[in-house]
Amino acid sequence: MTARLGLGTYRCLDVAEAALMAASRGADWVDTAPNYAGGRAEASLAVALAAYPNLCVSTKVGFVPAGTRHIGVRAGALSAADAQRGYCLTPDYIAWQLTRSKLMLSRVPDLVFVHNPEHACPDGEITGRLYNAFLALEEACSQQIISAYGVATWRGFSSGLFDVPALIELATKAGGPNHHLWAIQLPVSLVHLAPIAQALDGHGPLADALAAGLEVFASAPLHGGEIPGLATPELSELIAPGKTSAETALAVVASAPGVKRVLLSTGNPEHWMGAVEAVGRPPLSPDVLRRVVDVLGT
Repeated sequence: MTARLGLGTYRCLDVAEAALMAASRGADWVDTAPNYAGGRAEASLAVALAAYPNLCVSTKVGFVPAGTRHIGVRAGALSAADAQRGYCLTPDYIAWQLTRSKLMLSRVPDLVFVHNPEHACPDGEITGRLYNAFLALEEACSQQIISAYGVATWRGFSSGLFDVPALIELATKAGGPNHHLWAIQLPVSLVHLAPIAQALDGHGPLADALAAGLEVFASAPLHGGEIPGLATPELSELIAPGKTSAETALAVVASAPGVKRVLLSTGNPEHWMGAVEAVGRPPLSPDVLRRVVDVLGT
């Protein structure tokens, strides 16, 4: 089974318009964060979430929006140092931000990711900070403030800072065998091919997540628009004959072992429907994926 397409809001110029566009065309998931769209992304989604109650939403904790730093300090949830740094994973801040996210979204988020924990956590502190964050998120789950949590990272897996078994171990320590760690999010694209190459050999974050029963959200599938130069006509002919370079790239990501959601940031209806078709195609075979990896390298 191929992955499903979800709306990512990191690069959306108009988050509200993009969400309404995607939801009206069958999208069932939108991913955001408090610091997206200049700190306005969550509030901008409230209209679409109200209009489409079956639309699931994930948000994040970690980065502190510039416009709310003074509010967090005044509320006692954020130290002046963390406010200046613009990043915080303390239990007090997580609890405060979750309450604020629920208010902004006008509903309980379905999933909350710890956002790029590698950003402000030195190597020697990452395990302790993640454990404390997981404790806070487990408490939020028990209070039904959120439904589940995960880890969204840009380089945490690729740098070896942590892996899926380590995250599972921390979640089990924090929440027991019935913990609420449910998903990971990481870049997967023709630029970031290493997770696909590893999964084809039965290891790495995609394979580990699949084995552990975690959902995998693939972020930046077009790598900020750099993909078209990599998806040559020859490669497109191998993967998706007659399709655009973007659709070719999305087909590869959607076929990656373990990937359940491909997050695309767009407000363009034509681009969205092309992506829906590309992601919904039957998955590419492991042999085709290996040829893609061989052509482009890891």
